[in-house]
Amino acid sequence: MKKISNPFLSDNFTSVWSKHFNQSKPENTFHFAPNLGFTKHHLLPLFINVGKTLTKGIEYSLSSKENNDYRRNAFLIYDVPTYFEIEQDAPQSDLGFYKTKQYPGFLINLEEFKDLTQYMAVTFSKSSRYKLNKYKKRLEQCFDIEYRMFFGNISKKEYDEVFKSFRMLLEKRFDDKQIENNNLRTDEWNFYYEVAFPMILEKKASLFVIYDSGSPIGVTLNYFSDTVVFDAITVFDIDYSKFHLGSVTIMKLVEWSILNGYSILDFSKGYFDYKTRWSNKAYDFEYHIYYDSSSLKAKSIALFLKKFFDLKQYLRDKKINEKLHRITYRLKRKTSNETFYTNYTFIEVADTFDIEKLESLNTKMLDDRFLKSIAFDFLYLNNECMTDLKMYEFIDGQIDYLLLGRSKKMGVSITK
Repeated sequence: MKKISNPFLSDNFTSVWSKHFNQSKPENTFHFAPNLGFTKHHLLPLFINVGKTLTKGIEYSLSSKENNDYRRNAFLIYDVPTYFEIEQDAPQSDLGFYKTKQYPGFLINLEEFKDLTQYMAVTFSKSSRYKLNKYKKRLEQCFDIEYRMFFGNISKKEYDEVFKSFRMLLEKRFDDKQIENNNLRTDEWNFYYEVAFPMILEKKASLFVIYDSGSPIGVTLNYFSDTVVFDAITVFDIDYSKFHLGSVTIMKLVEWSILNGYSILDFSKGYFDYKTRWSNKAYDFEYHIYYDSSSLKAKSIALFLKKFFDLKQYLRDKKINEKLHRITYRLKRKTSNETFYTNYTFIEVADTFDIEKLESLNTKMLDDRFLKSIAFDFLYLNNECMTDLKMYEFIDGQIDYLLLGRSKKMGVSITK
Protein backbone atom coordinates (compact mmCIF):
# COMPACT_ATOMS: atom_id res chain seq x y z
CA MET A 1 0.00 0.00 0.00
CA LYS A 2 1.46 3.37 -1.00
CA LYS A 3 2.29 6.03 1.57
CA ILE A 4 -0.20 8.91 1.63
CA SER A 5 0.95 12.37 2.77
CA ASN A 6 -2.42 14.09 2.35
CA PRO A 7 -2.68 16.99 4.89
CA PHE A 8 -6.40 16.35 5.37
CA LEU A 9 -5.61 12.98 6.92
CA SER A 10 -3.20 14.49 9.46
CA ASP A 11 -3.90 14.22 13.18
CA ASN A 12 -4.23 17.98 13.60
CA PHE A 13 -6.71 18.39 10.76
CA THR A 14 -8.90 15.42 11.70
CA SER A 15 -8.89 16.08 15.46
CA VAL A 16 -9.75 19.79 15.10
CA TRP A 17 -12.45 18.98 12.54
CA SER A 18 -13.89 16.36 14.91
CA LYS A 19 -13.91 18.87 17.76
CA HIS A 20 -15.86 21.43 15.74
CA PHE A 21 -18.19 19.18 13.77
CA ASN A 22 -18.42 15.83 15.56
CA GLN A 23 -18.23 16.66 19.30
CA SER A 24 -14.76 15.05 19.39
CA LYS A 25 -16.26 11.58 19.04
CA PRO A 26 -13.79 8.81 18.07
CA GLU A 27 -13.48 8.09 14.36
CA ASN A 28 -14.94 4.94 12.90
CA THR A 29 -12.36 2.98 10.92
CA PHE A 30 -12.75 0.14 8.45
CA HIS A 31 -10.22 -2.31 7.04
CA PHE A 32 -11.35 -1.85 3.43
CA ALA A 33 -10.24 1.83 3.47
CA PRO A 34 -7.58 1.94 6.20
CA ASN A 35 -6.40 5.51 5.56
CA LEU A 36 -9.77 7.09 6.29
CA GLY A 37 -11.76 7.92 9.39
CA PHE A 38 -15.54 8.11 9.20
CA THR A 39 -18.43 9.61 11.14
CA LYS A 40 -21.72 7.76 11.33
CA HIS A 41 -25.02 9.24 10.22
CA HIS A 42 -27.27 9.60 13.28
CA LEU A 43 -30.04 7.44 11.77
CA LEU A 44 -28.84 5.53 8.71
CA PRO A 45 -26.15 2.87 8.23
CA LEU A 46 -24.15 5.53 6.40
CA PHE A 47 -20.57 6.59 7.17
CA ILE A 48 -19.06 9.86 5.89
CA ASN A 49 -15.36 10.68 5.75
CA VAL A 50 -13.90 12.91 8.44
CA GLY A 51 -13.42 16.40 7.03
CA LYS A 52 -16.40 16.13 4.71
CA THR A 53 -16.40 19.14 2.33
CA LEU A 54 -13.73 21.14 4.22
CA THR A 55 -10.83 19.25 2.67
CA LYS A 56 -9.36 20.48 -0.60
CA GLY A 57 -8.86 16.99 -1.95
CA ILE A 58 -8.98 13.73 -0.02
CA GLU A 59 -6.75 10.79 -0.88
CA TYR A 60 -7.12 7.18 0.21
CA SER A 61 -6.37 3.61 -0.82
CA LEU A 62 -8.33 0.36 -0.68
CA SER A 63 -6.99 -2.64 1.15
CA SER A 64 -6.14 -5.66 -0.97
CA LYS A 65 -7.05 -8.01 1.86
CA GLU A 66 -10.45 -9.67 1.94
CA ASN A 67 -12.57 -8.48 4.86
CA ASN A 68 -16.21 -7.84 5.58
CA ASP A 69 -16.36 -4.97 8.05
CA TYR A 70 -18.24 -2.89 5.46
CA ARG A 71 -21.23 -5.26 5.63
CA ARG A 72 -24.73 -3.71 5.71
CA ASN A 73 -23.28 -0.17 5.38
CA ALA A 74 -22.83 2.59 2.83
CA PHE A 75 -19.89 5.02 2.73
CA LEU A 76 -19.60 8.54 1.31
CA ILE A 77 -16.20 10.11 0.56
CA TYR A 78 -16.28 13.77 -0.42
CA ASP A 79 -13.96 15.67 -2.77
CA VAL A 80 -11.66 13.14 -4.42
CA PRO A 81 -9.62 14.79 -7.22
CA THR A 82 -9.37 12.64 -10.34
CA TYR A 83 -5.66 13.40 -10.74
CA PHE A 84 -4.95 11.43 -7.53
CA GLU A 85 -5.72 8.32 -9.64
CA ILE A 86 -7.12 6.30 -6.77
CA GLU A 87 -7.66 2.63 -7.50
CA GLN A 88 -11.43 2.29 -7.74
CA ASP A 89 -11.80 -1.44 -8.30
CA ALA A 90 -12.66 -2.79 -4.87
CA PRO A 91 -11.02 -6.16 -4.14
CA GLN A 92 -14.07 -7.37 -2.17
CA SER A 93 -16.67 -8.92 -4.45
CA ASP A 94 -19.65 -7.52 -2.54
CA LEU A 95 -18.31 -3.97 -2.18
CA GLY A 96 -20.24 -1.85 -4.68
CA PHE A 97 -19.06 1.51 -5.95
CA TYR A 98 -20.51 4.69 -7.48
CA LYS A 99 -18.80 7.95 -8.34
CA THR A 100 -20.45 11.26 -9.10
CA LYS A 101 -18.67 14.20 -10.69
CA GLN A 102 -19.09 17.45 -8.80
CA TYR A 103 -16.89 20.56 -9.04
CA PRO A 104 -14.20 21.23 -11.66
CA GLY A 105 -10.64 21.64 -10.42
CA PHE A 106 -7.55 23.32 -11.85
CA LEU A 107 -3.84 23.04 -11.15
CA ILE A 108 -0.40 23.95 -12.40
CA ASN A 109 1.93 21.04 -13.03
CA LEU A 110 5.30 22.57 -12.14
CA GLU A 111 7.55 19.58 -12.83
CA GLU A 112 8.78 20.78 -16.21
CA PHE A 113 9.73 24.29 -15.04
CA LYS A 114 13.01 25.31 -13.45
CA ASP A 115 11.80 28.75 -12.33
CA LEU A 116 9.00 31.33 -12.59
CA THR A 117 10.50 32.91 -15.71
CA GLN A 118 10.34 29.64 -17.65
CA TYR A 119 6.77 28.97 -16.49
CA MET A 120 5.67 32.46 -17.58
CA ALA A 121 7.39 32.07 -20.95
CA VAL A 122 5.57 28.80 -21.68
CA THR A 123 2.18 29.89 -20.31
CA PHE A 124 1.73 33.49 -21.50
CA SER A 125 2.40 35.57 -24.59
CA LYS A 126 5.04 38.28 -24.54
CA SER A 127 2.41 41.03 -24.17
CA SER A 128 0.67 39.17 -21.31
CA ARG A 129 3.99 38.65 -19.52
CA TYR A 130 4.69 42.35 -19.85
CA LYS A 131 1.34 43.25 -18.28
CA LEU A 132 1.69 40.77 -15.43
CA ASN A 133 5.19 41.94 -14.58
CA LYS A 134 3.99 45.54 -14.79
CA TYR A 135 1.27 44.87 -12.21
CA LYS A 136 3.85 43.55 -9.75
CA LYS A 137 6.33 46.33 -10.49
CA ARG A 138 3.70 49.07 -10.11
CA LEU A 139 2.44 47.57 -6.85
CA GLU A 140 5.96 47.58 -5.42
CA GLN A 141 6.72 51.10 -6.73
CA CYS A 142 3.50 52.67 -5.46
CA PHE A 143 3.37 51.09 -2.01
CA ASP A 144 5.63 49.82 0.76
CA ILE A 145 5.13 46.14 -0.15
CA GLU A 146 6.40 43.11 1.76
CA TYR A 147 5.73 39.42 0.97
CA ARG A 148 5.85 36.81 3.73
CA MET A 149 5.26 33.07 3.67
CA PHE A 150 4.54 31.77 7.16
CA PHE A 151 5.56 28.12 6.86
CA GLY A 152 6.96 26.22 9.83
CA ASN A 153 7.15 29.23 12.11
CA ILE A 154 4.78 32.00 13.24
CA SER A 155 4.10 33.53 16.65
CA LYS A 156 0.58 33.24 18.05
CA LYS A 157 0.35 37.03 18.23
CA GLU A 158 1.28 37.48 14.59
CA TYR A 159 -1.01 34.61 13.60
CA ASP A 160 -3.96 36.25 15.36
CA GLU A 161 -3.24 39.59 13.70
CA VAL A 162 -3.11 38.00 10.23
CA PHE A 163 -6.29 36.00 10.80
CA LYS A 164 -8.14 39.10 11.98
CA SER A 165 -7.18 40.89 8.77
CA PHE A 166 -7.97 37.73 6.79
CA ARG A 167 -11.58 37.76 7.99
CA MET A 168 -11.99 41.52 7.48
CA LEU A 169 -10.78 41.25 3.89
CA LEU A 170 -13.13 38.34 3.20
CA GLU A 171 -16.10 40.23 4.65
CA LYS A 172 -15.23 43.28 2.59
CA ARG A 173 -14.85 41.22 -0.60
CA PHE A 174 -18.13 39.37 -0.32
CA ASP A 175 -20.08 42.39 0.90
CA ASP A 176 -18.94 44.01 -2.33
CA LYS A 177 -20.11 40.99 -4.36
CA GLN A 178 -23.28 40.69 -2.24
CA ILE A 179 -22.82 36.92 -2.07
CA GLU A 180 -22.90 34.70 1.00
CA ASN A 181 -19.55 32.99 1.63
CA ASN A 182 -19.57 29.74 3.60
CA ASN A 183 -16.01 30.29 4.88
CA LEU A 184 -17.32 33.18 6.98
CA ARG A 185 -19.93 31.09 8.77
CA THR A 186 -19.04 30.98 12.44
CA ASP A 187 -18.49 27.23 12.63
CA GLU A 188 -16.27 27.09 9.54
CA TRP A 189 -14.25 30.18 10.38
CA ASN A 190 -13.58 28.98 13.94
CA PHE A 191 -12.42 25.67 12.50
CA TYR A 192 -9.99 27.32 10.06
CA TYR A 193 -8.68 29.60 12.80
CA GLU A 194 -7.92 26.70 15.14
CA VAL A 195 -6.59 24.21 12.59
CA ALA A 196 -4.24 26.42 10.59
CA PHE A 197 -1.89 27.41 13.43
CA PRO A 198 -0.66 23.92 14.43
CA MET A 199 -0.55 22.84 10.78
CA ILE A 200 1.67 25.82 9.91
CA LEU A 201 4.08 24.79 12.67
CA GLU A 202 4.28 21.23 11.28
CA LYS A 203 4.62 22.51 7.67
CA LYS A 204 1.30 21.12 6.52
CA ALA A 205 -0.20 24.59 6.05
CA SER A 206 0.96 28.17 5.45
CA LEU A 207 -0.26 31.73 5.29
CA PHE A 208 1.09 33.78 2.40
CA VAL A 209 0.60 37.47 3.18
CA ILE A 210 1.09 40.63 1.13
CA TYR A 211 1.65 43.66 3.36
CA ASP A 212 1.37 47.36 2.54
CA SER A 213 3.17 49.41 5.19
CA GLY A 214 2.75 46.56 7.65
CA SER A 215 -0.97 45.96 7.01
CA PRO A 216 -2.16 42.80 5.22
CA ILE A 217 -3.79 43.52 1.86
CA GLY A 218 -3.75 39.94 0.60
CA VAL A 219 -3.86 36.60 2.44
CA THR A 220 -3.77 33.02 1.14
CA LEU A 221 -4.24 29.90 3.28
CA ASN A 222 -2.41 26.93 1.76
CA TYR A 223 -2.18 23.26 2.72
CA PHE A 224 0.71 20.92 1.81
CA SER A 225 1.32 17.29 1.01
CA ASP A 226 4.83 16.11 0.12
CA THR A 227 4.41 17.24 -3.50
CA VAL A 228 1.29 19.44 -3.69
CA VAL A 229 0.52 22.99 -2.57
CA PHE A 230 -3.25 23.35 -2.11
CA ASP A 231 -4.51 26.93 -2.45
CA ALA A 232 -7.40 26.77 0.05
CA ILE A 233 -8.69 30.33 0.61
CA THR A 234 -7.40 33.49 -1.07
CA VAL A 235 -8.55 37.06 -0.56
CA PHE A 236 -7.31 40.53 -1.50
CA ASP A 237 -8.22 44.06 -0.53
CA ILE A 238 -10.56 45.12 -3.33
CA ASP A 239 -9.30 48.71 -3.06
CA TYR A 240 -6.09 47.50 -4.75
CA SER A 241 -7.89 45.89 -7.69
CA LYS A 242 -6.06 48.12 -10.17
CA PHE A 243 -2.84 46.37 -9.17
CA HIS A 244 -4.11 42.80 -9.77
CA LEU A 245 -3.05 41.35 -6.43
CA GLY A 246 -4.39 37.95 -7.52
CA SER A 247 -1.89 37.70 -10.36
CA VAL A 248 0.94 38.93 -8.14
CA THR A 249 0.08 36.29 -5.53
CA ILE A 250 0.04 33.46 -8.07
CA MET A 251 3.42 34.51 -9.43
CA LYS A 252 4.86 34.52 -5.92
CA LEU A 253 3.30 31.12 -5.10
CA VAL A 254 4.61 29.58 -8.34
CA GLU A 255 8.07 30.97 -7.61
CA TRP A 256 8.02 29.72 -4.00
CA SER A 257 6.65 26.28 -4.93
CA ILE A 258 9.34 25.64 -7.56
CA LEU A 259 12.12 26.86 -5.26
CA ASN A 260 10.89 24.53 -2.51
CA GLY A 261 10.54 21.44 -4.71
CA TYR A 262 6.76 21.12 -5.04
CA SER A 263 5.49 19.63 -8.28
CA ILE A 264 1.87 20.85 -8.21
CA LEU A 265 0.12 24.11 -7.28
CA ASP A 266 -3.54 23.14 -6.94
CA PHE A 267 -6.18 25.90 -7.16
CA SER A 268 -8.76 23.46 -5.79
CA LYS A 269 -12.46 23.24 -6.57
CA GLY A 270 -14.62 25.70 -8.47
CA TYR A 271 -14.46 27.49 -11.82
CA PHE A 272 -12.97 30.97 -12.05
CA ASP A 273 -11.49 32.67 -15.10
CA TYR A 274 -8.11 33.18 -13.45
CA LYS A 275 -7.77 29.42 -12.90
CA THR A 276 -8.14 28.65 -16.60
CA ARG A 277 -5.59 31.35 -17.46
CA TRP A 278 -2.93 30.15 -15.04
CA SER A 279 -3.44 26.38 -14.90
CA ASN A 280 -2.09 23.80 -17.33
CA LYS A 281 -4.30 20.92 -16.18
CA ALA A 282 -8.04 20.64 -15.51
CA TYR A 283 -9.54 17.82 -13.48
CA ASP A 284 -12.76 16.97 -11.60
CA PHE A 285 -13.70 16.54 -7.98
CA GLU A 286 -15.72 13.39 -7.43
CA TYR A 287 -17.74 12.02 -4.55
CA HIS A 288 -17.09 8.30 -4.06
CA ILE A 289 -19.82 6.04 -2.70
CA TYR A 290 -19.12 2.50 -1.50
CA TYR A 291 -21.76 0.09 -0.29
CA ASP A 292 -22.48 -3.50 0.59
CA SER A 293 -24.11 -4.74 -2.58
CA SER A 294 -25.66 -7.71 -0.74
CA SER A 295 -27.65 -5.34 1.52
CA LEU A 296 -30.85 -3.84 0.10
CA LYS A 297 -30.74 -0.94 2.56
CA ALA A 298 -27.10 -0.11 1.80
CA LYS A 299 -27.74 -0.37 -1.96
CA SER A 300 -30.77 1.94 -1.66
CA ILE A 301 -28.84 4.56 0.34
CA ALA A 302 -25.97 4.50 -2.15
CA LEU A 303 -28.25 4.85 -5.16
CA PHE A 304 -30.13 7.73 -3.52
CA LEU A 305 -26.83 9.53 -2.81
CA LYS A 306 -25.71 9.03 -6.39
CA LYS A 307 -28.96 10.48 -7.80
CA PHE A 308 -29.03 13.30 -5.24
CA PHE A 309 -25.50 14.52 -6.01
CA ASP A 310 -26.03 14.16 -9.75
CA LEU A 311 -29.04 16.46 -9.37
CA LYS A 312 -27.02 18.96 -7.32
CA GLN A 313 -24.39 19.09 -10.03
CA TYR A 314 -27.05 19.63 -12.68
CA LEU A 315 -28.41 22.61 -10.70
CA ARG A 316 -24.87 23.87 -10.19
CA ASP A 317 -24.29 23.70 -13.95
CA LYS A 318 -27.42 25.87 -14.33
CA LYS A 319 -25.89 28.34 -11.80
CA ILE A 320 -28.80 27.91 -9.39
CA ASN A 321 -26.31 27.84 -6.51
CA GLU A 322 -25.06 31.35 -7.35
CA LYS A 323 -28.60 32.70 -7.21
CA LEU A 324 -29.14 31.00 -3.86
CA HIS A 325 -25.94 32.55 -2.46
CA ARG A 326 -27.17 36.01 -3.45
CA ILE A 327 -30.62 35.42 -1.94
CA THR A 328 -29.03 34.12 1.28
CA TYR A 329 -26.82 37.19 1.48
CA ARG A 330 -29.79 39.53 1.12
CA LEU A 331 -31.78 37.69 3.74
CA LYS A 332 -28.95 37.83 6.27
CA ARG A 333 -27.68 41.34 5.62
CA LYS A 334 -29.36 44.67 5.48
CA THR A 335 -29.14 46.47 2.17
CA SER A 336 -26.93 49.53 2.47
CA ASN A 337 -28.53 52.88 1.87
CA GLU A 338 -25.16 54.52 1.43
CA THR A 339 -24.77 56.56 -1.74
CA PHE A 340 -21.58 56.14 -3.73
CA TYR A 341 -20.14 58.27 -6.45
CA THR A 342 -19.78 56.28 -9.63
CA ASN A 343 -17.74 58.41 -12.04
CA TYR A 344 -14.68 60.58 -11.86
CA THR A 345 -12.32 62.12 -14.38
CA PHE A 346 -8.69 63.16 -14.09
CA ILE A 347 -8.03 66.65 -15.39
CA GLU A 348 -4.76 68.37 -16.24
CA VAL A 349 -4.28 71.41 -13.97
CA ALA A 350 -2.07 74.49 -14.08
CA ASP A 351 0.29 75.70 -11.33
CA THR A 352 -2.13 78.34 -10.04
CA PHE A 353 -3.29 76.86 -6.72
CA ASP A 354 -2.49 78.33 -3.35
CA ILE A 355 -1.88 75.06 -1.53
CA GLU A 356 -1.95 76.77 1.87
CA LYS A 357 -5.62 77.65 1.39
CA LEU A 358 -6.73 74.11 0.46
CA GLU A 359 -8.00 71.46 2.88
CA SER A 360 -5.50 68.61 3.04
CA LEU A 361 -6.60 65.00 3.40
CA ASN A 362 -4.57 62.50 5.42
CA THR A 363 -3.69 59.93 2.74
CA LYS A 364 -2.63 57.44 5.43
CA MET A 365 -6.19 57.34 6.73
CA LEU A 366 -8.29 57.16 3.57
CA ASP A 367 -11.20 55.13 4.92
CA ASP A 368 -13.56 56.23 2.17
CA ARG A 369 -13.37 53.56 -0.56
CA PHE A 370 -14.15 56.01 -3.33
CA LEU A 371 -11.30 58.33 -2.33
CA LYS A 372 -9.00 55.31 -2.09
CA SER A 373 -9.99 54.32 -5.60
CA ILE A 374 -9.12 57.79 -6.88
CA ALA A 375 -5.81 57.85 -5.05
CA PHE A 376 -4.77 54.34 -6.17
CA ASP A 377 -5.73 55.03 -9.78
CA PHE A 378 -3.60 58.16 -9.71
CA LEU A 379 -0.64 56.19 -8.35
CA TYR A 380 -1.01 53.41 -10.90
CA LEU A 381 -1.48 55.64 -13.93
CA ASN A 382 1.38 57.97 -13.06
CA ASN A 383 3.79 55.52 -11.44
CA GLU A 384 3.79 57.55 -8.24
CA CYS A 385 4.40 56.34 -4.68
CA MET A 386 1.87 56.48 -1.85
CA THR A 387 4.42 58.03 0.51
CA ASP A 388 4.77 61.03 -1.84
CA LEU A 389 1.04 61.56 -2.42
CA LYS A 390 -0.74 64.67 -1.17
CA MET A 391 -4.47 65.08 -1.66
CA TYR A 392 -6.53 68.26 -1.29
CA GLU A 393 -10.26 68.84 -1.28
CA PHE A 394 -11.89 71.69 -3.22
CA ILE A 395 -15.11 73.33 -2.10
CA ASP A 396 -15.80 75.26 -5.31
CA GLY A 397 -14.48 75.23 -8.84
CA GLN A 398 -14.18 72.85 -11.76
CA ILE A 399 -12.38 70.15 -9.79
CA ASP A 400 -13.26 68.43 -6.54
CA TYR A 401 -9.83 67.15 -5.53
CA LEU A 402 -6.21 67.93 -6.30
CA LEU A 403 -3.62 65.14 -6.19
CA LEU A 404 0.09 65.90 -6.00
CA GLY A 405 2.80 63.28 -6.45
CA ARG A 406 6.55 63.58 -6.68
CA SER A 407 6.44 64.55 -10.37
CA LYS A 408 2.77 64.57 -11.40
CA LYS A 409 -0.20 66.76 -10.52
CA MET A 410 -3.82 66.00 -11.47
CA GLY A 411 -7.25 67.40 -10.70
CA VAL A 412 -10.30 65.18 -10.18
CA SER A 413 -13.86 65.98 -11.20
CA ILE A 414 -16.56 63.67 -9.83
CA THR A 415 -20.20 63.12 -10.71
CA LYS A 416 -22.86 61.19 -8.85
